[in-house]
Amino acid sequence: MSSLGRDGWRRARLETILDLSLAIAGLRRESEVVDELVQRAVGMVDARAGLALSLSPQLGTATVSAVGWPSDWDAGARLLVDPKMLPARAGEVVRVSGDEIGLPFAEVLLAPCLWREELLGLVAVADKEARAGVGRFDEEDVTFLRSLALLAAPAIASCRELEEVQRQRLVLEEENRALRVESAEEAGLVGQSAPFRRVVELVRRVAATDVTVLLRGESGTGKERVARLLHRLSTRTRGPFVPLNCAAVPETLLEAELFGIERGVATGVTARIGKFELAGGGTLFLDEIGDLSPVLQAKLLRVVQDREVERVGGRQRVRVDVRLITATHRDLEDMLTKGEFRQDLYYRLRVIELSLPPLRERREDIPLLAHHFVRMHGRRLGREGLVLARPALELLLRHDFPGNVRELENLLEAAVALAAGPRIEVEDLRLAMGGAQRGEVTLVGSLEEIIRTHVGHTLARFAGNRAAAARELGIDRSTLYRMLRRSATTGAGRNAGAIDPTQRHKSRGQS
Repeated sequence: MSSLGRDGWRRARLETILDLSLAIAGLRRESEVVDELVQRAVGMVDARAGLALSLSPQLGTATVSAVGWPSDWDAGARLLVDPKMLPARAGEVVRVSGDEIGLPFAEVLLAPCLWREELLGLVAVADKEARAGVGRFDEEDVTFLRSLALLAAPAIASCRELEEVQRQRLVLEEENRALRVESAEEAGLVGQSAPFRRVVELVRRVAATDVTVLLRGESGTGKERVARLLHRLSTRTRGPFVPLNCAAVPETLLEAELFGIERGVATGVTARIGKFELAGGGTLFLDEIGDLSPVLQAKLLRVVQDREVERVGGRQRVRVDVRLITATHRDLEDMLTKGEFRQDLYYRLRVIELSLPPLRERREDIPLLAHHFVRMHGRRLGREGLVLARPALELLLRHDFPGNVRELENLLEAAVALAAGPRIEVEDLRLAMGGAQRGEVTLVGSLEEIIRTHVGHTLARFAGNRAAAARELGIDRSTLYRMLRRSATTGAGRNAGAIDPTQRHKSRGQS
């Protein structure tokens, strides 16, 4: 102290308190606060040893940091159970000899870290160093140590609050992830079969990563739905999900759809960004990747490797941040052998491969899927409460569904619209299927065509009486009128069995 003088020493201690407050004011871990506390305490009171610890709510030792303290000494338990430490637990600084508490020191100062009447920790220093050997801690040392302890207490409390917030956030993230998995049911990803469970488990495992995923499976197995689930379970869930069916876009336009196009490339062409840029920060799903031409395969490979796109007619490369998911029903390995698909692109896209089973290999899921689609489309079409009759379900179980889940959903959507009563009967399914032979059936025509045919037959059966036909169909007359007008506009009345718009004149007096 003599080299600094008493005023200089006091100033140094004030600066230490300020430094400590700045050091622990940020986002720090509890262990860092405790370590900072003991280092400052030992340094500024010239102690030979020091100890700082944080305490759990049950007054057990949570975190310990020591300087020159006996390593075999159970600090938290020994200090707190000693009767001489009761004043510290009440918020006072305690001064004791080492012998009194079983420590090899002449003198020990102990200050409590008290915050809102809760004991969060302790800081202790032992044996003040002096020219003559071991000195005695004075009242300024006591005040300084108490100040450090009181300063550290709210920092420890803040650390714990932050840790609790982070813990709750992780819990919520896990719950949200679980809910998003459950919400897969809303997307038609329903099932309990072993093949289905394997797919869902793999989706959960790879969703959180940013690796490229290749989805394999027949048409209608739900590849886009799995891609959407991968996106929803990923860290990119707040970003966009951008799907593109490569087989549905003419080759001459596909390059611009993927990579964008600059203004003036051709007469009347305006600049627009491509799907890669549009999916920035999110997920790009490219379906039917096996239909890409060799030229586009080469350009896609460059984008996958460099994560940069060059718009059609552009000269600058644009950095893109996307997670890429691709899908195909084609045999890419056979295409590799024939030279129809690039091997380097194949391995870039096939980092993780998920194979979706066809519906015929997971027949036990048909009842679950069927009831799900009936509920879903029943709500959408205002037919809530509609159920699937057991004979109708048995008919579904006898079908191989070459169109897989998509065929099953379209079929039940039509059946929901066609059902006259509170249940979907076999007759409703047969009408939606367009006929049956030996239990093997196929869905014929679009949903609109099927409904139009059914409404036409019903009108004919009631001699054009719209009120009676509407009652039989389970819809109100205004809905039937809209269907008649739409049919007349599209010219559908010329088709056999369709609604005849001329019936508006024939039945005007009957409705």
